[in-house]
Amino acid sequence: MEPMKQLLVEVDEDTFKKLEQIAPARSRRRSAFIRAAIQKAILEDLERATAEAYRRVPDSPDDAWFDPRVWERKPPAYRGRRRR
Repeated sequence: MEPMKQLLVEVDEDTFKKLEQIAPARSRRRSAFIRAAIQKAILEDLERATAEAYRRVPDSPDDAWFDPRVWERKPPAYRGRRRR
């Protein structure tokens, strides 16, 4: 595991009090909570960017590759009994 970087964040008093209720400083939950919140925000931003890209340039019917027959497993070919 690579070493983590430290980050100093300033928040207003109301936000601080709410954070203290959810993830008190004396527990290790606060750092985990903040890391999870940052990761969630990054993923949501990526999702928004992806959705916006699809709105700007939607898939055309020619781009649709989905054919269920391609993904269905074919039964194994009958090989008969092997002779020894």
